[in-house]
Amino acid sequence: MSPSHPRAYCCRAGVAPYPPSSPLCHRGHPAVPVPEPLASAAPHLRRHDGQRRGCRELPALSRRLRPGAGSRRFLSRISVHPALPQSAAFVSSQPLEVWRGATAPGRPRSRICVCLNFYHISGSGISSLKSRAKQEQCGQYLHLSAGVLLLFNCDHLQYNLETEKDPVVIVISTTGTGDPPDTARKLVKKIQDTTLPPDHFAHLQYGLLGLGDSEYTFFCNGGKTVDQRLQELGARHFYDTGLADDCVGLELVVDPWIDGLWHALKEVFLLQKEREGMNSGVDAVSNSLSEAPHVVHELNLSSEVQNLKLEHEGVKSSDVLSQKLVDISLVASNRENEASLVHSVPPISQSALNIPALPPEYIEVQFQDTHGENPCLSSLISEGAVFEVPVTKAVQLTREDAVKTALLLELDIADTVFDYQPGDAFCVMCPNNVSEVEELLHILELSEKGDYFVCVKVKQGTKKKGAARPQHIPERSTLKFILTWCLELRATPKKAFLRALVECTSDVREKRRLQELCSRQGASDYTRFIRDPNVCLLDLLHAFPSCKPSLNLLIEHLPKLQARYYSASSSNLYQPGKLSFVFSIVEFAACPTRPVSRKGVCTGWLAELVAPQLRANRNTVDTNRGSCSTEKISIFARPNNAFHLPSDPSVPLMMVGPGTGISPFIGFLQHRQKLREEHTDWEFGETWLFFGCRHQDRDYLFKDELRCFLENGTLNHLKVCFSRDSSSTAEVAPPKYVQDVIRLHAKEVARVLLKERGYFYVCGDKKHMADGVSDAVVDILSMEMETDKLEAMKFLATLREAKRYLQDVWS
Repeated sequence: MSPSHPRAYCCRAGVAPYPPSSPLCHRGHPAVPVPEPLASAAPHLRRHDGQRRGCRELPALSRRLRPGAGSRRFLSRISVHPALPQSAAFVSSQPLEVWRGATAPGRPRSRICVCLNFYHISGSGISSLKSRAKQEQCGQYLHLSAGVLLLFNCDHLQYNLETEKDPVVIVISTTGTGDPPDTARKLVKKIQDTTLPPDHFAHLQYGLLGLGDSEYTFFCNGGKTVDQRLQELGARHFYDTGLADDCVGLELVVDPWIDGLWHALKEVFLLQKEREGMNSGVDAVSNSLSEAPHVVHELNLSSEVQNLKLEHEGVKSSDVLSQKLVDISLVASNRENEASLVHSVPPISQSALNIPALPPEYIEVQFQDTHGENPCLSSLISEGAVFEVPVTKAVQLTREDAVKTALLLELDIADTVFDYQPGDAFCVMCPNNVSEVEELLHILELSEKGDYFVCVKVKQGTKKKGAARPQHIPERSTLKFILTWCLELRATPKKAFLRALVECTSDVREKRRLQELCSRQGASDYTRFIRDPNVCLLDLLHAFPSCKPSLNLLIEHLPKLQARYYSASSSNLYQPGKLSFVFSIVEFAACPTRPVSRKGVCTGWLAELVAPQLRANRNTVDTNRGSCSTEKISIFARPNNAFHLPSDPSVPLMMVGPGTGISPFIGFLQHRQKLREEHTDWEFGETWLFFGCRHQDRDYLFKDELRCFLENGTLNHLKVCFSRDSSSTAEVAPPKYVQDVIRLHAKEVARVLLKERGYFYVCGDKKHMADGVSDAVVDILSMEMETDKLEAMKFLATLREAKRYLQDVWS
């Protein structure tokens, strides 16, 4: 019943397996089926020409496959078949949104109803869409004229996989080190119950789409975990599992996966109706699902049927957005043919545009008085306890002339039940920049109402089905609290948000340009001028000054302000009641799309918070002493289930941590030193640390501490490199990067991994370091094992599975 996909490609890098029959590509990633639309359009994925086909080739492939396809979210691509132009319901460009279609005059009302369940699991929430409308109720529900009805209901509280008989579509993302999102953990824990019988889900038929990023080791592991466990418990696929990679573009897998989904559903529904003896309705279903799917959220309103739908849906005639440009041009006379965020050039400036339907407003904000208290920050997270802890020490680890500024902060957790192990990460709850909040209030003309309490609730009469107040927005709080602690003001606006901003823009040229940026034809401009430079809402409002969005629009479209993750750089055994972490202050330079330079949301806030302590330390000889502070920050735990020291202390370990990637290894070494002091009779394996930075005298982090670890025997081998230091006197140029140093010690690396079954840890930048380290280890294994690279990749994959090659990396 599932579509056949005979071709295969690398699920992470988008490259062909080598050799073709191998389950791995030439980078050691597992090969998965290619959806037929992708395989047909890109037959070169089936062969290997000896060259590395990296991820960066695939955006061009995406443009060849689907010109203008720029959607980054699966839910914004859900579509209904073109044979259902008057269907009772279809999903629009807004997630989990249902629209009602019209009944064509004179058309007979169908009594056929198809039940489909849609289960969406992501870091931002769980939503289920389902219907159990009976045959006799379909005609009464919306006066149907179509052959098939897709009914969706957002009440996921009544959803139960254990009793579900209708087909289920599951979409699940991956977070952390291959973990399911927070909102899916209860589900995963439930299905992983070892007491469940092997036929527990024998009644269930499902299709699953996993969302992930191959920049990280455990690609799509959240989806893979759920998929594998459901299979073990007897569930059946009605459609092949898809794994979408945000590194190369989710749409490369999502688009063809959705296209094939409808054909798979057709077969399921036909069989279902045949079994129910409803042969009279099968022809209608078959005919209605025989053509290619049509994306209904990108409306091309050229037919009377589409106009009829919009009128029935309450969309104004001004929203008919397939329009010809008459004489509007956004190209400044002195810019000739140069495109920018606010200026367009032909052909898009002279093109008709396919623009998403206007998302219906569903939030209402009522201003109240200035009396009351804001909710506590713990109410803003879905699970776990929040601890407000003081910052007891702040030290600048780099010199003033270093390229990046690295800070060490120490927190006092003695009066809390917060616990951690070396290697664990934790979250810091950070606010938006105060000046940016004030600036936004000024643009919204709400500066005088920032301290007013507001009541946020669902707008009466909204056309958004299943509308609810976002969980991260308090029902009652001050306006400043919402803008400071709840909304990610730096988030890159999605196309649906741009579409909504069009209606808030008075200048005709600015309005047109926003329409272009959210249109199908403007996909490349959206990527070039908004997504790639990380343009945020404030940048847009500066670029389009006539745009004056309402407060409710911001609440509807801006995502939750996420806590920031940091690795612990201390040991609770070595320093009881203390938690330290290291970070570099992130800086974004001004550019054509960003009028002012900015610092990272969290790192900039932390640096400003401890600035008085840093000034006090500046003239102090002993910078490790720091100074006392009354400043507090809110944190909560996010344990790392794998990135820990070996349980057996006699096992040797190698650590690779350039720059701030050294942070967790300081905790490792502190912990190991304390164990050596307390257990003199224990046997301890040798320890290696590969560290690198730009300049030896500017950003060599923890230089004195590492020397002490060497002297007391906690650290056996310290190998360092400096990428920007020149060495004109040396006959042979010294290695610049940690992967180069690792290659110089190939025999030792092979001995630790192959003979002594040691552990290998990597922490730091994924793209510019971790991949290079992985390649170096593969080359070493290939050389020492006297085998080809493919076998070495397979061996490295087994090390990963055995949790002996561990990574804590970021993009």
